[in-house]
Amino acid sequence: MDAPGRIVALVVAAGSGSRVGGGVLPKQYRRLAGKAVLAHAVAHLRHPRIDEIKVVIGTGHEAFYREAIGALALPHPVIGGETRRLSVRNGLAAVAAEGGASQVLIHDAARPFLPPPVIDRLLGALESHGGAVPVLPVVDTLAAADGRLGHSVPREGLVRVQTPQAFRFAEIFEAHESWNGPEPTDDAQMARAAGSAVATVDGDSMLEKLTYESDFVRAEARLGARMTSRTGLGFDVHAFGPGDGVWLGGVHVPHDRGLIGHSDADVLLHALTDALLGAIGAGDIGDHFPPSDPQWRGAPSALFLERARDLVERAGGRIDHVDGTIVSEAPRVGPYREAMRRRIADLLRLPLGSVSVKATTTERLGFTGRGEGMAAQAVATISLPEAS
Repeated sequence: MDAPGRIVALVVAAGSGSRVGGGVLPKQYRRLAGKAVLAHAVAHLRHPRIDEIKVVIGTGHEAFYREAIGALALPHPVIGGETRRLSVRNGLAAVAAEGGASQVLIHDAARPFLPPPVIDRLLGALESHGGAVPVLPVVDTLAAADGRLGHSVPREGLVRVQTPQAFRFAEIFEAHESWNGPEPTDDAQMARAAGSAVATVDGDSMLEKLTYESDFVRAEARLGARMTSRTGLGFDVHAFGPGDGVWLGGVHVPHDRGLIGHSDADVLLHALTDALLGAIGAGDIGDHFPPSDPQWRGAPSALFLERARDLVERAGGRIDHVDGTIVSEAPRVGPYREAMRRRIADLLRLPLGSVSVKATTTERLGFTGRGEGMAAQAVATISLPEAS
């Protein structure tokens, strides 16, 4: 159980987030700056001394988890219990079943912006203590209240406890296994009850917990202030050939001809894909989906656009707006425009108002004017962290 030198980070993401507005999506799966809160939490746990990150999720949250994590290389999640304590216990048991660890950091996904120095301080404290927690001083006046303000409570000697909380693995696992008291407020309470000495280290204001809707508003504003705007351009052309319709914006539009291409030849999605790739400096669609590769023969272009979206998110970016223009004499785009916007919004996980689709002709000039093919151009606006 006590694997020498192995350090595991356990992210607890099994809650329902019932105190936050915004529908049924638990708060750990809501998006901040284009990325799920859970994905932010995992990214901030990437540390040279942490060997593995394991996530505990709620029952029925598997689809939420897969979408939030995306292409991040993580082991299968652990299914949590009815309480936070049981969720942590399940996570610790999973670590033990895989050979254990020497130390474990137990972290709440709702505190996604963990500064690396806090990890350093916690692990340093474990050299002489069974556990360590980050804390901040209490600076506000404390008072009792029951509808009316009551007497003040002395704040001297009080601190606000944050996560991650770090422990020697064997000690905290035993504390969980032997616990028979009321539901604890955190893991440090259980460690102290089991006889472990728990040190305090300096916490960080970046570790404030996302609990209410106002917390998300502040976090989004803080992240937005640290991002810079990028713009990418895309352009695509396909010739007409035999067929009974064309794919445009992920929607099949009936026509007396089709478009020739290695994939489904969706000129609009191809242009949008190139625009997103250009905005992050990631080459073009041919670099990622070469026509010489048979696996892309007849492939839906939605796959290409989703890959570009994932690359933006993996770079820490947020897609702000996309605008596409279809250039063709026929077929008419107008009757299908809103369906295209909805499909693109779904693929990019954007509100409908952040997607624009237009169409124009070339007044019968050029190859599109002669009805030889279709073209599309697109612009994508994204926000990226300043260091990107």
